[in-house]
Amino acid sequence: MTVLVTGAAGFIGSYVAQSLCRRGNTVIGIDNLNDYYDPILKKARLSQLQPLSGFNFHHVDFADKDALFEVAAKHKITQIVHLGAQAGVRYSIDNPDAYVASNLVGHVNILELARHTDSLDHLVYASSSSVYGGNSKLPFSEQDTVNNPVSLYAATKRADELLSQSYAHLYGLPQTGLRFFTVYGPWGRPDMAYFLFTKAILEDNPITIFNNGDMGRDFTYIDDVVTGLLSVLDTPPETNAEAPPHRLYNIGNNRPERLMTMIEILEELLGKKAIKQFKPMQAGDVKETFADITALQRDFGFSPSTPLTTGLQHFTEWYRSYYS
Repeated sequence: MTVLVTGAAGFIGSYVAQSLCRRGNTVIGIDNLNDYYDPILKKARLSQLQPLSGFNFHHVDFADKDALFEVAAKHKITQIVHLGAQAGVRYSIDNPDAYVASNLVGHVNILELARHTDSLDHLVYASSSSVYGGNSKLPFSEQDTVNNPVSLYAATKRADELLSQSYAHLYGLPQTGLRFFTVYGPWGRPDMAYFLFTKAILEDNPITIFNNGDMGRDFTYIDDVVTGLLSVLDTPPETNAEAPPHRLYNIGNNRPERLMTMIEILEELLGKKAIKQFKPMQAGDVKETFADITALQRDFGFSPSTPLTTGLQHFTEWYRSYYS
């Protein structure tokens, strides 16, 4: 199997690429190494991948269709894991063009590549829990209506799902979208709260806590996410007359934690108290996320097993080592 992984220098992408290589797949990793956050961290992730047998990296922006197709033409791709995207709810408020280019134009480019690749078995792509937007019913289920995005980022991810549904209907393209819920762990994204808080606490700087701390997140450890993703990748949806070969799954921990609980765990692990600054809810944020993972459990036996304390311990140990 030859797997194209977009966002291969990203957090989830680097873990997926590593796992694929270690099980014997050939991985074609692409990433534009943009400066949304420190490219040095992205390059450090790549340095972990490049010695692995079967890993090939191309510095390519998948929003550039010609460059994407030129790379793909050199390989017989059998699967695509499309994890590259412009992430971040708050960043989308001030930088909408980046989301249109990456999450809309880029997603269509990947769909076009997939439908023109005769050897392709399955396209798995990243969606987000953000698509649930202003929904108040918990836990969030794939059966819920998701027509109330509260950020541009969420709107682009929901648009990706609809684009994928149309390509599955028109061309019989087998696809699975995964709605990720607050993925965290070593080598994570520096714009995420647990990462920002760790840095601030260790440097004796204040942390900003929105909605006065009254928030909850379904924190999902990276190893659990990768296990679930690979199980899905290996089993494409069936093509039949009843429905297009496109499905959506929540991939979360199914156990939301209070934001203040996460901060208390970090304080304990770091041996220091946080300097807390409380602020109102920020535009584009949601108060709670909570994944109903019944479908992923039923179809693939998905069973996340990493408690938040354990996951944050792994992260803080990595953080101290990496930044020492």
